[in-house]
Amino acid sequence: MSFQQAKEAFVVTRRTIVKSGAAAVFFAPFAGFAVTSAAAQGGPLFRFGIVADPQYAPVAPNLKSNRYYSNSLWKLSEAIEAFNKEDLQFVATLGDIIDRHWESFSHVLPLYSKLKHEHFFVLGNHDYDIAGEYLDSVTRTVGMEKTYYDFTGGGYRFIVLDGNDVSTFAPPQGDPRREIAAARLEELKAGGAENAQSWNGSLSDEQFAWAEETMKKAQAAGEKVIVLNHYPVYPANEHNLWDSERIVKMLTGYDNFIAYFNGHNHAGNYGEIDGKHFLNFKGMVDTPDTTAYAVVDVYADRLEVRGVGREENRTLAI
Repeated sequence: MSFQQAKEAFVVTRRTIVKSGAAAVFFAPFAGFAVTSAAAQGGPLFRFGIVADPQYAPVAPNLKSNRYYSNSLWKLSEAIEAFNKEDLQFVATLGDIIDRHWESFSHVLPLYSKLKHEHFFVLGNHDYDIAGEYLDSVTRTVGMEKTYYDFTGGGYRFIVLDGNDVSTFAPPQGDPRREIAAARLEELKAGGAENAQSWNGSLSDEQFAWAEETMKKAQAAGEKVIVLNHYPVYPANEHNLWDSERIVKMLTGYDNFIAYFNGHNHAGNYGEIDGKHFLNFKGMVDTPDTTAYAVVDVYADRLEVRGVGREENRTLAI
C-alpha cells in the first residue's frame, strides 16, 4: 500500500467511525451518565466493558510469544457482539489496538462501528509501531482529540493517561520529549531497574500535573476515580511505566481513588495498596482460540469484574 492509498483508506475509516458514532465521544461532548434504575433494587450503579491489547496485524502468529495477531479480528467481533447484549455505559480499549503497520488500523477500526455503546480508546506502544510519517496522525485516526483526558458518570470520574507521552517511539522525530525519554531510560538502566525497557514510556511533567489537578477536581466534586492507562504501575514489573512510583504515590494519596486499570503485560497482574486496586487485564491477542475481555459492574461497595476467556472474575472491595 502506497502512502497515498493509506491516506485514502483512513479517510474512509475515519468517516465510517464518525458516521457510526463509535468515536462520537470525541467529535461531540460526552454528556456523561447517571446511575441505572437497577441500583435501587440492589443492582449495579452502572457497568462498562474492557478490552486490552487486541494488537491486530495481518501477519503470521508469533508462536514463541503465543500471539495470534490476525485472530484478534474475530475475537474483537465476538466481544463487541457480547457487549451489545449488555446494558453498558461505555467500552474502553486499553491500548495496542494494532501490533504494527499503519494499514492495520483500517482493518480493525471498522469493527467498532458495530458497537452500540460509547467507546473510549487508550493508546499503547504498538499503536505507534508504524512508519515515522504517520506518528502525528495516530490520535486523530482513532478519533481522539487528546491522548489523555477525563470523563464522568455515575458519581465517578475516569482519568485516561497517556504512557507514551515521553517515550522513545511515540513523539515525532525532533520532538524534545524523545531526548527526555532517552535520558530517563538511561538513568533507569544505570540503576538496574527492571522496567528500563525501550517499549515502556512515561508521563510528561505537564501531564502528571494535569492528572493531579484532575484528581483534586474529582475530590472536590465528591467523585470516585478509576484511572485507565495502557501501562501498569504496580506491582513492580518489567512492563511498568518508567515513572510508576510517582504515579502510585500521587494516586494513593487520594481517598477517592478506587482503581487503576491497564493492559500491556499480556499475562495480567494484580496488586493492592491500602484498599486501592491495580488491575492488569490480560491481552486479547494471546492464544489461537481463547479470547480475553471483561465487563465491570460498579456497586456502591465493590467492583465486580466478570472475565471472559482468559480474563478472571474478581471482586474488588471499595
